[in-house]
Amino acid sequence: MPSNPQHANTAPTWAVGDLTVARIDEVHLPPQTGPWLLPGATPEVVARSPWLQPDFADEQRVLRLASHSFAIEADGLRVLVDTGIGNGKQRANPAWHNLNTDYLTRLTEAGFAPETVDLVVLTHLHTDHVGWNTSVQDGSWVPTFPNARYVTTRTEWDYWAGADMDEARRQMFRDSVHPIKDAGLLDLVDVASEGTDIAPGVRLRPAPGHTPGQVAVELTSRGESALITGDCIHHPVQLTHPDLGSCVDIDPAAAAGTRHALLASLSGTRTLLLGSHFPPPTAGHVIPDGTSYRLVPAAPGAAVA
Repeated sequence: MPSNPQHANTAPTWAVGDLTVARIDEVHLPPQTGPWLLPGATPEVVARSPWLQPDFADEQRVLRLASHSFAIEADGLRVLVDTGIGNGKQRANPAWHNLNTDYLTRLTEAGFAPETVDLVVLTHLHTDHVGWNTSVQDGSWVPTFPNARYVTTRTEWDYWAGADMDEARRQMFRDSVHPIKDAGLLDLVDVASEGTDIAPGVRLRPAPGHTPGQVAVELTSRGESALITGDCIHHPVQLTHPDLGSCVDIDPAAAAGTRHALLASLSGTRTLLLGSHFPPPTAGHVIPDGTSYRLVPAAPGAAVA
């Protein structure tokens, strides 16, 4: 698998009112990711939704998935939503093991040099969402964003603090989570049922099921809005099949309930949906499609419409 995705020098961006959202690519995930992560999304299931091809599924109807962050300019703040897999991390999943990407170069070229990032939002504490929290320095893992406030929910932290984790997950916490806590940069937030604002135009919305404390991130400005999914929706195939769950959902029934409610709230609106693992074009609008939904892609470079 190539260590880096193909990318332009300028990150793809979308305008949401006065906010600018950039996709910071890390790596395209290998074809075997889809059958592992969403085993119910068989080629036969994918074939029922021709709109998934060619962007979201390949010619064999295997799902395309990606790892990236979203970087947002919001009222003078530089905000990063999720930090991907990270470089040089020892991981049990071979697709995540010992990566060597130029993610930080892309982030810097997009105007988000690590020392300028003000806020890092961790939608949940899974390995492929926290990896660039830290980078190696003199043989130790240190915060990549030394001037940032790293935010996750108290519910998420409390769950993992009491969980019986396997060694692979303990390793992830040792190299990517505990160093930011030990540096005094981790901020645990209580999120209300209606959502909680953490910066101007940036709100955390509860999205439990995949993990107990997962959030989606809502962006609003000048009457326009966007929603970053986290892992409550891994792939657009779940718009057609909201009950189709991930093999790593902690509470599959709650995850499905979250998807149904979220999609119903977005259907037919101008809110831009930004998928945390959606391959390019990554963003789109949710529209009704029979008894379910589909995604109408929104090309980068244009305002939400």
